[in-house]
Amino acid sequence: MSGLVLKLGPRERVLINGAVIENCERRSKLAIMTPGAHILRLRDAIHPEQVNTPVRRVCYIVQLVLSGDAAPAEARLQLLRGVEQLSQVLIDPDSRALLAQASQAVLEDQYYQALKALRALLPREERLLAAARS
Repeated sequence: MSGLVLKLGPRERVLINGAVIENCERRSKLAIMTPGAHILRLRDAIHPEQVNTPVRRVCYIVQLVLSGDAAPAEARLQLLRGVEQLSQVLIDPDSRALLAQASQAVLEDQYYQALKALRALLPREERLLAAARS
């Protein structure tokens, strides 16, 4: 197993098991070898006041697991329900594939991968909401 590899830009911050780590002045890579480590890139973090759409809500729950603020066992059912609800609205093949990846990642306790798949839906959701407003 190769672990998770994070590529960090200069001064980029990441939360690993509750500790904020800041990269130096140069780009670098970190290989996280410990299975089950709680990891969250702070540039990807969604702040509570930004949780105002269905996809952002599900992303936020994953983020709480990654930051260690929610137990995976407690969040799993809520995440799977949220992904199921999203799959009833986001019916195009690309969205369905991303939702399937997110679901599978949650079932395998791979929450970073689940967040990655769900974040890919954010631009699509924004376009749909913009079209509905106009």
